[in-house]
Amino acid sequence: MSKLYDVAIIGGGPAGLAAGLYASRAKMSAIIIERGKWGGQATTTEELENYPGAIEHPTGPKLMERMKNQAEAFGTEFLKDEIIGLDVSGEIKVLKLGKSEIQARTIIIATGAQPTLLGAPGELELRGKGVSYCATCDADFFTELEVVVVGGGDAAVEEAIYLTKFADKVTVVHRRNEFRAAKSIVEKALSNDKITVIWDTVVEEIYGDGIVEGVKLKNVKTGEASDFRTDGVFVFVGTKPISDLFKGIVNMDEKGYIIADEEMRTSIEGVFAAGDVRVKSLRQVITAAADGAIAAVNAEKYIEKNFH
Repeated sequence: MSKLYDVAIIGGGPAGLAAGLYASRAKMSAIIIERGKWGGQATTTEELENYPGAIEHPTGPKLMERMKNQAEAFGTEFLKDEIIGLDVSGEIKVLKLGKSEIQARTIIIATGAQPTLLGAPGELELRGKGVSYCATCDADFFTELEVVVVGGGDAAVEEAIYLTKFADKVTVVHRRNEFRAAKSIVEKALSNDKITVIWDTVVEEIYGDGIVEGVKLKNVKTGEASDFRTDGVFVFVGTKPISDLFKGIVNMDEKGYIIADEEMRTSIEGVFAAGDVRVKSLRQVITAAADGAIAAVNAEKYIEKNFH
């Protein structure tokens, strides 16, 4: 017979770790199941200066390690494994793992989201060293420098405008000859003196010796290749929620983000969603952690109401 937990948390990023901490402090039995790195996306952020009260010279990995240790100190259990199935039809939820299963009174889904990668050589090697997927997180590191933004949707154009508050020059590289973003945002971007657009062009490579120094570009219409020097590359070609496991189980939007209310409740009683995997306007470590705390508090209320 598998152990019965009050809360099973799927995902060990900031949302999951905060949920574990709050659940354990409330004297609930909690387990966090993570298939990859503890800390999730945040561990790819070299500097994390926008998290309130962060330690001096904070890095994503350091902050996530502290979060994990704190949850562990209060009694949260941790398991490295992949969940291959879920049964949420009964009062007790069942999480099916490779060779075992976990039972829980409540589930908190905190699997996060991941940026769509360009797939260009140099992108992964220079991630966090000039390659970024979040202007709100990293813009101030490029104060008075020059950056490239890759993409043409709402996120790319909005983030390009945001970057002009810091960078001296923002060059948007877009594979088509017009933006897919809302007209009002496009007009704002095109009228900004700091923004230049290179149309019909893709980034073939990102290069640099330990830090971004430039990109190799290719015009998709003429095939002409060129070299473009830059201090940073911001990639906005889409974000994908890690939610395939929950399709057909909880309600989602058309992009696969889980729909949850302000109390983090999903369409299934006793199943909550927290962090980047849910529909929300700001995906940051601080909002993920807040979601996790709210989910845990509401999991406790649900258990009080249904199991006592």
